[in-house]
Amino acid sequence: MSKQVIEYGGEAVGVVVPDQDRLKFLAVKYHVWDLDAQRFGSADEARAAIRHLLADRGAPRHEVGAAA
Repeated sequence: MSKQVIEYGGEAVGVVVPDQDRLKFLAVKYHVWDLDAQRFGSADEARAAIRHLLADRGAPRHEVGAAA
């Protein structure tokens, strides 16, 4: 797997890149900085972490997806 852009509300917020046997999240937006450099088993796990992080902060609910 190569890098994959992760979006929240239609805006790119980071990318996941292969790192050993996991995916490392690299944040590109300040509001998801707390997740920067965390490792996940899948891009879906990273998206779920973003949803939970932003829900805890009271951010509006948007769909988290992958950029085309």
